[in-house]
Amino acid sequence: MSEKRGGQHYNCIGVGVGPANLSLASLLHGDGATRSLFLDQKKSFTWHDGQQLPGTTLQVSMLKDLVSLADPTNRFSFLSYLHAHGKIYHFINAQFDDMPRQEFRNYLSWASHRNENVRFGERVLSVEFDSRFVVETDRRTLTADNVSVGIGTSPWVPPVATGLLGDDQFHVCDIVEKAQNLHGKRVCVVGGGQSGAEAFLDLISRPQGQRPRRVSWITRRRNYFPMDDSPFTNDFYMPGYSDHFARLDGRTREKLNTEHVLTSDGISEATLRAVYQRVYAHRFLEGNRDLVALHPNSEVTEVGRDSTGDWSVGIRHGDRPHATTDIEADVIIWATGFRPAAMTFLEPIADRLEHEGSELALDNSFAVRWDGPPDRNIFVHNAAHQQRGLADRNLSLIAWRSQRIADRIRGVRGDEPLESFIEWSPKSGQAGSLQGAHE
Repeated sequence: MSEKRGGQHYNCIGVGVGPANLSLASLLHGDGATRSLFLDQKKSFTWHDGQQLPGTTLQVSMLKDLVSLADPTNRFSFLSYLHAHGKIYHFINAQFDDMPRQEFRNYLSWASHRNENVRFGERVLSVEFDSRFVVETDRRTLTADNVSVGIGTSPWVPPVATGLLGDDQFHVCDIVEKAQNLHGKRVCVVGGGQSGAEAFLDLISRPQGQRPRRVSWITRRRNYFPMDDSPFTNDFYMPGYSDHFARLDGRTREKLNTEHVLTSDGISEATLRAVYQRVYAHRFLEGNRDLVALHPNSEVTEVGRDSTGDWSVGIRHGDRPHATTDIEADVIIWATGFRPAAMTFLEPIADRLEHEGSELALDNSFAVRWDGPPDRNIFVHNAAHQQRGLADRNLSLIAWRSQRIADRIRGVRGDEPLESFIEWSPKSGQAGSLQGAHE
């Protein structure tokens, strides 16, 4: 091997330091037999920083942190974070119904800076393979037995907005920076999920001297639907269901993702209640009848400048597809979600990696199926929506997924959580037993 490729060697190198890889880094920390290094091109930790609006909360339990559901004694748990800052009693006394999102972001940042195996300001340029993975960064060349990819997602806007983004038309991920000076302007929010609801609520809740003149809210959904957070629905976000989902055929998986999207991408009832109460106050208590315009069941079909230079948003109603309406706006905020970020650094070995549809094909340990040695693996987080279901992009299973990856790296088999109360598929021989019971 050349001198250039004879640098430091690791059992695992992580590409990207978001919650997913940070979870794996936390579980591997302190294991003297497993050398790991996790790299991120950002100068310091961030997590949706441009979207941290006041009052926003996490939509999952505080126990679904980086490590607790896999290793409750781990030093990188959320409770350890509270204790380290001397505020664990204060947090309990605050009696938050849901964890403030800024607090969870601060916890993630604390964990990233407390872990010496996490490095920022270093970009991974390419991953090649020569009996082991050769990881080229903008600073050096490293080698590894395994690579863990956790680069997260990129903001997505529909084709009608492509090429139009700027200071007066932007994705909701930039709302903190770009939505500062909207007093007296007409603002259009597009997207009926939690992010769209939070953006809309923030705009209509601003003081009179900072409030837009009019705020329109558009979504293709038939209404502003709540997230289904009931107990049995949450069984979709348990490890056993993830494994069950992965065993289903592709058409069934696609159908289930569509049917159950509101278990992940609905709006919290607390946010919906706050929105409705603010609309009520504006309409009936303060007399601001023209502040709010709600357009559910409507699809944006075109966006462009009108004769006065303002934005014109063309929408088509779901029940009247041949009739269109134009909404005038000074600013457009796209709350249209995210898509997995491109893994361009894998291009040198791309022809060796298997795909399932548009995704890299993953095995039961979240390792990419490929033609290389079985003890050399590329693990992928948050990019198997079609194979693993809605929970793959959710925080609910990151500790369990990381534990399964860590076990594969170490060559051990750890304990799995108890199965769900629900029998998602018949046990072997069960169908015959049931038939006999009814005869």
